[in-house]
Amino acid sequence: MRTYILVAAIASTVALVHPAIAQTSNAAMTSSPGKVGVAQTVEVSAKITAIDKATRTISLKGPGGDEVKMVAGPDVKNFAQLKVGDTVTAKYLESLVLELKKGGGLKVEKTETAGVTGAKPGEKPAGIGGRQVTVVGDVTKIDAATQTLTVKGPQRTVELKVRDPEQFKLVAVGDQIQATYTEALAIAVTPEAKAAPKKK
Repeated sequence: MRTYILVAAIASTVALVHPAIAQTSNAAMTSSPGKVGVAQTVEVSAKITAIDKATRTISLKGPGGDEVKMVAGPDVKNFAQLKVGDTVTAKYLESLVLELKKGGGLKVEKTETAGVTGAKPGEKPAGIGGRQVTVVGDVTKIDAATQTLTVKGPQRTVELKVRDPEQFKLVAVGDQIQATYTEALAIAVTPEAKAAPKKK
C-alpha cells in the first residue's frame, strides 16, 4: 500500500521496515456533524555510517544504536551527494476522513490520485510523494440496535459501526458516505554539521 513513492528507496526502509530507528509519532482525531477524521504522523531519522558506492549500499544508525543496511535503487537520484555522517529524515502522514453526503447524488466510485517530486540535480537526495484515494458508497441499511450502517461501494458492501450516537442520528438510508484516505511521505538528507575551528 505504501510502495507508491519511488523516492522512498531510502525512507521506506528506515521508516516502515525499521521503525525502531529514532521514531516519533503523533495522532489526532477531529469530529463535526456529519464528518469524522483521524490522522497520524510518524517521523524517523538515522545517520549514514557507511556507503558502498559499488553496490549502492548504505548503512544507517539511529540514536539508540540500531543499525540497518539498505540498497539505494535507481530511483534514488543524486546518490553521489550522500556522505557518511549525513542524517536521513523521513516524515510520513496518514489520514482518513469519513463525510456524510445527505440525500446522495454522487457517483458511487473509487478515484485515486498520486504524485511525487524529487531533488534537483546536484542537491542532496530528497523527495515528497503522496497518494489520495476517495471512495463513495450508498447507505443501504441502518441498524439502530447496533448503530451500524451498511454501505454499498463500487466494489463491495461494508458495515460501519458508528460509535457517536449524535453522528448516527444524522444518517438515513439513501445518504452517501465519502471516505478519503491520504498518505504522504517527505524525505530529506541533512549534511553532517561541521565542527567550528578551534581558536589558537
